[in-house]
Amino acid sequence: MRRLSFFAILALLSLPWQASAQLMQPKSQFTRADSLRGSLSPLRTCYDIRYYHLDVKLDIEQRALSGSNLFRFTATQDFSKLQFDLFANLAVEKVVYKGKNLAFTREANAVFITFPQPIKAGSTDEFTVFYSGKPTVAERAPWDGGLVFTQDSNGKPWVATACQGVGASIWWPTKDHQADEVDSMLISVTVPKGLKDVSNGRLRKVTPLKDGTTRFDWAVRNPINNYDVALNVGDYTRFGDTYDGEKGKLTLDYWVLTENLAKAKTHFGTHVKPMLKSLEHWFGPYPFYEDGYKLVDAPHLGMEHQSAVAYGNKYQNGYLGHDRSATGWGLKWDFIIVHESGHEWFGNNITSQDIADMWIHESFTTYSEALFVESQFGKLAGQEYLHGQRRNIQNDGPIIGPYGVNKEGSGDMYDKGSNMLNMVRTLVNDDEKWRQMLRGLGKTFYHQTVTTDQIIGYLNQQSGKNFTPVFDQYLRHRSLPVLELRQDKGQLLGRWVAEADNFTIPIRMRVRGSEYKFVPLTTKFQPIELVGATKDNIDIDTFNYYIGVLVD
Repeated sequence: MRRLSFFAILALLSLPWQASAQLMQPKSQFTRADSLRGSLSPLRTCYDIRYYHLDVKLDIEQRALSGSNLFRFTATQDFSKLQFDLFANLAVEKVVYKGKNLAFTREANAVFITFPQPIKAGSTDEFTVFYSGKPTVAERAPWDGGLVFTQDSNGKPWVATACQGVGASIWWPTKDHQADEVDSMLISVTVPKGLKDVSNGRLRKVTPLKDGTTRFDWAVRNPINNYDVALNVGDYTRFGDTYDGEKGKLTLDYWVLTENLAKAKTHFGTHVKPMLKSLEHWFGPYPFYEDGYKLVDAPHLGMEHQSAVAYGNKYQNGYLGHDRSATGWGLKWDFIIVHESGHEWFGNNITSQDIADMWIHESFTTYSEALFVESQFGKLAGQEYLHGQRRNIQNDGPIIGPYGVNKEGSGDMYDKGSNMLNMVRTLVNDDEKWRQMLRGLGKTFYHQTVTTDQIIGYLNQQSGKNFTPVFDQYLRHRSLPVLELRQDKGQLLGRWVAEADNFTIPIRMRVRGSEYKFVPLTTKFQPIELVGATKDNIDIDTFNYYIGVLVD
């Protein structure tokens, strides 16, 4: 008789969950526009962005914006033509270089400019793009990209951006590829009188203008990826605090709607410092001390905008009051504060070069939820929360998406990826070593863009083990590896059934009532070296291993 384990059945019947990022929709065909958006062509790799000055004015009544962006760059090679990006529904009014207008052409959402003379490798140069128009309005932010235009409960305007996946060029001109993060940035946002803008970094200056509007200048000192650049405009009130962290005093700034001030003081005061203590413990120092940490009231659920985390969980525990793990542990803390802040380490500090590798952002950050539970309530609680995450896994496709077309993989990058990392921890079999490996990621790849191979290579090198087959199976294939057991003449035999090449990992097993042991298995049947083991008395650690089990 062949029977499928409860855990394999659970994988087939798992409940869907719409994760807190965008896209995640299947796409079978890709166009040249997708390649222009997602590939690193020579027209993009020829220049390295060093500094932006985004200067934008918001017209809330017309749902429009206008302004400019200064591109300062270093040439990586000799070139005379480059590409930047701006959605076609926004007009490029002019491109100015050394005081003169440059000719430009457009294709889809890409813009091409040709300089009057070649730019020499190693030289630093700049140009400014002036633009205007009505940006895309997000209907279901943060799951679709664009601007959110709404009102607070007092009828005052409330506007925010959310553009992960679709890209920052949906609202401002930029080199819209994750592989090239700008080194520093000035964000200037002009808003109607009586409103405030909250963007990334630190508030440098507030300037009332003659037309009754107000300009807010925010300086970002650390590298920042494009989709993190944000504006949040509303009737905001600020209150602050400090946290004594691993790199000294970290400023905590909370920008909330005036109507939310009282409850925000209580809620943020309760939840933020334990989160920071936990994540610094596991991942190392908060990566942006120079720019500070902010939580900002947002008219959508939330987004990991670097140093200005968007918050929309309505001041309650769980995920909008629900426990995604169905274990009870998820109702003891605010999901959005932990998850979106976790992205400061994975997503913002360590950024995937291609959105196809978005698992680097989401698997580690979803795993951070369980590590937070562990830090607050003990390891068993954290493991139970992880196990509960499996109810959200669909096993509907590869977690890594197609490269070069701006397309991420399956939404399983969240909960399946989290459980995959827990398996790697189990195989490392040394919790302190594992913690140091996690912290080492943040140090080794500090403020860098990375690939899947770099992350896996680091974990292999630090552990002294080859986890490549594990990552290949869980990231590049939709199905779980299956542990197949059969009895042959009184001997229990086992093997792995998997698509990944050379899939071989030890599995924790025991004869019922005894201690667990690691039993190495390959894709060929071999004896289970446990005295007295039979298919009827064997226990398999499916609590820490997210696998299928098949018994003949």
